[in-house]
Amino acid sequence: MTTTGIRLHAPAPGWSIDADVVVVGSGVAGLTAALRCEAAGLTTVVVTKARLDDGSTRWAQGGIAAALGEGDTPEQHFEDTLVAGAGLCDEEAVRILVTEGPDAVRRLIATGAQFDESADGVLELTREGGHHRRRIAHAGGDATGAEISRALVEAVRARGLRTIENALVLDLLTDAEGRTAGVTLHVMGEGQHDGVGAVHAPAVVLATGGMGQVFSATTNPAVSTGDGVALALRAGAEVSDLEFVQFHPTVLFLGPDAEGQQPLVSEAVRGEGAHLVDADGVRFMLGQHELAELAPRDIVAKGIMRRMRENDAEHMYLDARHFGAEMWERRFPTILAACRAHGIDPVTRPVPVAPAAHYASGGVHTDSHGRTTVPGLYACGEVACTGVHGANRLASNSLLEGLVYAERIAADIASTGLHARVPQPLPTAERPAHPLLPPEARFTIQRTMSRGAGVLRSEASLAEAADRLDRLHADARDALDENGKTAEPGVDTWEATNLLCVARVLVAAARRREETRGCHWREDRPERDDTAWRRHIVVRLNPDRSLAVRTTDTTDFPPTLTQAQEQ
Repeated sequence: MTTTGIRLHAPAPGWSIDADVVVVGSGVAGLTAALRCEAAGLTTVVVTKARLDDGSTRWAQGGIAAALGEGDTPEQHFEDTLVAGAGLCDEEAVRILVTEGPDAVRRLIATGAQFDESADGVLELTREGGHHRRRIAHAGGDATGAEISRALVEAVRARGLRTIENALVLDLLTDAEGRTAGVTLHVMGEGQHDGVGAVHAPAVVLATGGMGQVFSATTNPAVSTGDGVALALRAGAEVSDLEFVQFHPTVLFLGPDAEGQQPLVSEAVRGEGAHLVDADGVRFMLGQHELAELAPRDIVAKGIMRRMRENDAEHMYLDARHFGAEMWERRFPTILAACRAHGIDPVTRPVPVAPAAHYASGGVHTDSHGRTTVPGLYACGEVACTGVHGANRLASNSLLEGLVYAERIAADIASTGLHARVPQPLPTAERPAHPLLPPEARFTIQRTMSRGAGVLRSEASLAEAADRLDRLHADARDALDENGKTAEPGVDTWEATNLLCVARVLVAAARRREETRGCHWREDRPERDDTAWRRHIVVRLNPDRSLAVRTTDTTDFPPTLTQAQEQ
């Protein structure tokens, strides 16, 4: 294992605590991993960037997919997932997901999550895009994520797990052999710990969520700045398929200049019968796919973008007036409130919608036990690339993936005896190896990515984006080389630096993939090319901060270092 030696410029840790496992993130993946590790007798610490319930899980509206309904089977769920993944799913990973998923959901219910049921106590299941059966369990109508988050947070507090909230994790600590030895972190504001510190542990689980804030408009919360992917890259881990960023087709359109987190209009609204229409009321998805509005998300997003271009329009509409007030209030109260808060009443008028960055199908490359290419470093949830999603995530598979693979990680840590190793972290470097960007660079990165690497991409747009990102990278490097100075360490500068790291990797992967596949749409390469590009793109960070980009020789999901050693 070769580490990069790259760390963020930050003060040396002023305090430290010891644990068997440190879990970074408090969504469904992180809290599930923490609870299972604690149940196995492992001393576990949860570190989260905001409050325990402030991650992406809380915002999930649609639900969690699993073969729980009468007549449904894991095999049917398997087939739907493969179709959505456009030829790049790892079949072993998908089979694990769909076969272990139903029992994992039942264990989540046993933990305290309360899903919507019919009058006779049977789970109410709905459909979403790409699913041929009703297999989406939901809670509170359209507040599934909030309910799952509530149940897991309550369980964590009831079990007395040690948590560090409002803490931005900075870098991975490693020992002389390159094995995981914990993390450094910065705790914001007042608390038991403040400033930069460290958690020493032989096992680190990254569950930091997505990187949607790399774009101007996203459904992701403000904390989703790609910190986990950037940390893993600096630690020497491989990242796979980062070009596949899913743009949710139906995000509430708040104007062409809207930035930051945008309200999501769940796919479940279309699952219950809403129609996509243009300004003239024409259902433009009819004839484009057998499932029309319920086609996989990449197809619907492309359909919306095409119609917008044809009509020279800034958005399309989602028409669900036929639901009536009672159904809107009962089934979609959160979405109804969000629309009305912005002056739109979906009971009486169609809702303006447009695609926005939503979910990273790629991420830190892991095996079927969540192990990365760095010994002792695990990843699960949106930060990870398990191979489940391929080129395009099937709707509502995200919560299930976080749940299933978090359980597998906890089982692996407990069974391998990894936790018994006493970590001996190397001292952090005195001279900063990675310059920091000024806070205002964040907006430059977001606008650059939205223009050049958004729903529509081409070699020209990606080359321009790469050039602008490289200039930001070079300016920060040159300032450090010339006078040894960099931007002042702090949350804003660390986040901006992480965003630049993941943006450069995303653009490099998107330039390498010269085809259109799943949610990667190249205008200059509009066809899918299975012969040349049914492959995975893997990126590493070199010690000089350049990117090493490679394409796998076959469609097989590349093994991690741990897998290679086992074979």
